[in-house]
Amino acid sequence: MKFGFIGAGKVGFSLGKYLADNNQTVVGYYSEFEEDAEEAAEFTGSKSYRKIQLLVKDSDVLFLTVTDGMIETVWNQIKDTDIRGKIICHTSGALSSEVFSDISKHGGFGFSIHPLFAVSDKYHSYKELSGSYFTIEGSKEKIKDMKSLFEGLGNTVCIISKEDKVKYHGAAAIASNLVVGLIGLSEKLLIECGFDEESAHNALAPIIKGNIGHILNNGCEKALTGPIERNDISTVKKHLAVLETDDRDIYQAVSRQVLKIAKMKNEDRDYSKMEDVLK
Repeated sequence: MKFGFIGAGKVGFSLGKYLADNNQTVVGYYSEFEEDAEEAAEFTGSKSYRKIQLLVKDSDVLFLTVTDGMIETVWNQIKDTDIRGKIICHTSGALSSEVFSDISKHGGFGFSIHPLFAVSDKYHSYKELSGSYFTIEGSKEKIKDMKSLFEGLGNTVCIISKEDKVKYHGAAAIASNLVVGLIGLSEKLLIECGFDEESAHNALAPIIKGNIGHILNNGCEKALTGPIERNDISTVKKHLAVLETDDRDIYQAVSRQVLKIAKMKNEDRDYSKMEDVLK
């Protein structure tokens, strides 16, 4: 299969390089910013296209690696070209393949393909894609082919339904973006205690690395420690008393989820008073 990319941002760079380095044929890139397409083409050993129609013609599989808000716009640009037998994909975590309206009438096959990985650097993130799960949702006629493609690259692939796309993306956002928010809050509180920014960041590094390691190796229940797990109501009340309103709301909301895990870990422990504190 020959792969083309419309959009030359971080995901386009990373996925194109990942495919090219795994002996897949990447024909090239089109972008509204020509210099981005040229840079991506050089990075992947492919070609930059000035006309979107030519890229469509040369590709068997097209990845629309543009922002979520632009996927439908790009689809409307290409759907009236000859896409018979072609596979059209986007990489949005939240959108389903339904964004490719009436694709079957045009003879194509639509997919949403999403790496469960935070692509943060267009030059280096591709190196970590080999260890990532990919989720695929789309046309039944070709879904086995797309699953086999990424499994052949060494990835674990999960097929999900279009109805579950938003919930799936919510799970990914919690594990990635919201964790960043919580760590940012921890750093803020340390700075309020007299740490400078660098010290706050460095001081939290061991506990963050250690905790993530325990979660990955042993699971959430076994990794859980702290006052909620111990049913230490007094300490939790003290935490709540010193936090400002917004910070306290975050603490309580996340703590209610932590309490659910604590209950699974310690089934014989009575957490009813802790529940009252966290309401």
